[in-house]
Amino acid sequence: MTTLLHISDTHFGTEQPPVVEALAALAAQLSPQLLVISGDITQRARAAQFAAARRFIDRLALPFVSIPGNHDLTVLNPLKRLLAPYTGYRGTFGDELEPVHESAGLLVQCVKTTRWWRHIEGEVNAAQVQRVAARLRQARPEQLRVVVVHQPMHVEGGAEAKHLLRGRDAALSVWAEAGADVVLGGHIHLPYVAELTPPGASGARIVIAQAGTALSSRLRRDAPNSVNVIRHDTSGATRCNIERWDFSGERGEFQRINARSFELQRP
Repeated sequence: MTTLLHISDTHFGTEQPPVVEALAALAAQLSPQLLVISGDITQRARAAQFAAARRFIDRLALPFVSIPGNHDLTVLNPLKRLLAPYTGYRGTFGDELEPVHESAGLLVQCVKTTRWWRHIEGEVNAAQVQRVAARLRQARPEQLRVVVVHQPMHVEGGAEAKHLLRGRDAALSVWAEAGADVVLGGHIHLPYVAELTPPGASGARIVIAQAGTALSSRLRRDAPNSVNVIRHDTSGATRCNIERWDFSGERGEFQRINARSFELQRP
């Protein structure tokens, strides 16, 4: 069994200590093979916030991949934002802004959807779409094929439509056709899972799994702090399970709220 822990929008600088401790306990309980962090790791891309985030991730002692969110780009210095917007992120997590993780049961591809000229929304371009698709086509049947973005590729309700990732329609169609199983995202602090059949994908389906804010006090629409847990049996099984875990202030821990099972499309 391969287990992936997906967290997003930690917004260090606004983190809540009891939630931090609860997430550390959950990670120890699950012992996932990979931690995925889908952006907005800090609140204002300050050095102290990046340092706090790195201390927390090192404390978990897990293999991880991450991408920057819009909050992780330099904001207060316009010239630095133009010339070196990812300085804080690179100094903390390294120069690779679109890491790839591959193991016996996983192929995880991260896509940088932030742009220095966009302060909130993001985009994916044709070169990124084709690069990801080419790698997806090389995946082995037993691998769960995951793509990670920051801004959402699907929203529930018109109020969030303004946050949709630019270029998402072409990306969803191409990635579904190339064999992607799941796209993980964040940005809007609202957790949900949806299965889509993108237009032009010849009937291929793809699952969108959004995570809420993992640690921050910046909650939205009464959605609590939440994370996703994805489980995949690599011993010939053709399904994956996506679980939503919410923080309970009363119990001081993350609790599994629901789980959904999805059929993987394999030849």
